[in-house]
Amino acid sequence: GVESTEAKRNEYRDMLLTTPNMERFISGVILYDETIYQSTVKDNIPFVNHLINKGVIAGIKVDSGAKILSGHENEKVTEGLDGLRERLAQYYKMGARFAKWRAVITIGDGIPTQACYEANAHGLARYASLCQEAGIVPIVEPEVLMDGSHTIDECYDITVKIQNEVFKQLLTQNVILEGIVLKPNMIVSGKKCPIQAGVEEVATKTVECLKSTVPTEVPGIAFLSGGLSNEDATANLNMMNQKFSNDLPWNLTFSYGRALQQSALKIWSGKTKNVSDASGAFYERAKLNGLASKGEYDKSMEQVLV
Repeated sequence: GVESTEAKRNEYRDMLLTTPNMERFISGVILYDETIYQSTVKDNIPFVNHLINKGVIAGIKVDSGAKILSGHENEKVTEGLDGLRERLAQYYKMGARFAKWRAVITIGDGIPTQACYEANAHGLARYASLCQEAGIVPIVEPEVLMDGSHTIDECYDITVKIQNEVFKQLLTQNVILEGIVLKPNMIVSGKKCPIQAGVEEVATKTVECLKSTVPTEVPGIAFLSGGLSNEDATANLNMMNQKFSNDLPWNLTFSYGRALQQSALKIWSGKTKNVSDASGAFYERAKLNGLASKGEYDKSMEQVLV
């Protein structure tokens, strides 16, 4: 219900980024083109500089969104390669050291098609190659959406296919796998599926999927939350690290949007008087996810937040 003006969006981002000690649990922040030009409200310090001063790495979303895939009206392909080399050079000058590009895969009647897999994987690989050329670490994000009534097994099968295609295309484009971060979805039941998989099954199937698709050269995996509740996103990550961390070649961590900010946004609601409480909620959520990335979270740590 908050009016979406540039000034209000700046206030909201300021509330998050100036949260005291957020850098204890947040190591990088993905900015948008608008955000990278904005500054803190109180001291007018550019957000990139503010983050660097905290020891936090600034990143930038560089895709221009998912558009209908021609010839496949129920599927999408992410665009934004035109002019990307020049934009990356500019973002590097401004202090960005990693980037993000999101591909979306929808599960439905007869979809995804091979055309959808290949188009999105090729785009991710071209983007990743351009990032590495510019000295920027690419976050590679092929997201299989939760929307739909598909089972957890269908989610597993589709995720395996897109991730295999992504790594095939990354290698074709000579992308250095040691220099990327994979941002995948967790293997979960579709939102409308009558049988919702529990935390242990989600963790087990997600790790099985990673083991069958992700080369050991990849250093880190930062999961997206993709519509999961705050608690589920944290609990699933924690279970993976608790059960499997000693048996994995990658670091498993979080790169959450909604599941990190939702409580803070509701508490803030655009009102200056709520900034302190909203910052507190953001800090708590970040702390719990930080613990989950080490397998040290417990449900009893949850506070009653809006």
